[in-house]
Amino acid sequence: MTSTITTKKASKHHNNRQWHNWLVYNINDKYLAKHASLYQGALYDLGCGESPYQDFFLQFADSYTGVDWAESQHITKEKLCADLNKALPIESGVADTIVSLSVLEHLYNPQNMLDEAYRLLKPNGHIIVQVPWQWWIHEAPHDYFRYTPYGLKHMLSKAGFTEVNVEAQSGFFTMWSLKFNYFSTRFIRGPKMLRTLIKLCLVPFWAIGQLSAPFLDKLDRKWHAETIGYFVTAKK
Repeated sequence: MTSTITTKKASKHHNNRQWHNWLVYNINDKYLAKHASLYQGALYDLGCGESPYQDFFLQFADSYTGVDWAESQHITKEKLCADLNKALPIESGVADTIVSLSVLEHLYNPQNMLDEAYRLLKPNGHIIVQVPWQWWIHEAPHDYFRYTPYGLKHMLSKAGFTEVNVEAQSGFFTMWSLKFNYFSTRFIRGPKMLRTLIKLCLVPFWAIGQLSAPFLDKLDRKWHAETIGYFVTAKK
């Protein structure tokens, strides 16, 4: 029951959740709720964007501090403006928890962010990172990398983290369904009435794919190979 309640609250402020992509938000919410016990004390959200999870995290953490750069494409509500590719203007050992969701791929110097996260964390603090894997280029031109589980473990270990755990968030069928849905949105164009008609024709395919994919994923024994993304936890 607790997991269901927190998952609903986690997703409630997402403005990008639509007919063709609601499954990816459900999956992200599931993994965020799964690791709710790690959100403690002073929580820093590196690359917070619009801070869609602030209220969710504050159910568990004592405080929330968002950090993002001033040129972000999102309408930001961050308390601190900083470039995550560079040294952060934050004291060492101030954070109990650091989260960074769908951010690492947008950094041209990602190791710096992980190194800085380690510096900011108190001993025994945790970092929670989510990154895409089989995903299209987004927020161009600031989309630089995709990370395998091995690359993620290497980078986090290099920063000093231990107990690095990388979880694939889906199997092949969810990945394929979402890629098909995003691709098909390119056909929604023309006058408003035509766009509405095309969308109505696509909605059944979007729904069938997203409803069936999680069950079909059970046929995939190697989720890590073609997943939509990875959810990572590690400890200082």
